[in-house]
Amino acid sequence: MRARVRVVFWSVALCSTFAFVGCVHPRAPVVVTDPDPSVKIPAYKQAVRKKDRAAVRQLVADLDSDDPAVRLYAINALERLTGEQLGYRYFDSDEARRPAVERWHQWLRDGETAGHRQ
Repeated sequence: MRARVRVVFWSVALCSTFAFVGCVHPRAPVVVTDPDPSVKIPAYKQAVRKKDRAAVRQLVADLDSDDPAVRLYAINALERLTGEQLGYRYFDSDEARRPAVERWHQWLRDGETAGHRQ
């Protein structure tokens, strides 16, 4: 009888474990274009680690984000990838950030004109 109770206990425990593991939502790919900051910010860090300059265009776009954390991580990633800040301060008002954001857009255009993909 004890052996049977142990078998039932372990069977229930094992099934519960597999049921729990099977219910875990698969993680979405970590990409800088994801609108969710909890995905986007780790993607910035990954782009910096991999020196992925293909992320620069999205980082520049995110300098206009309404989320100050996104702006902070975007400018930090840009500085690490390009060595530039171009006077951008993530905590400034929209209006005060506008000239620096435009400098970043010009920086992108200049790179494309020179034949360098940013």
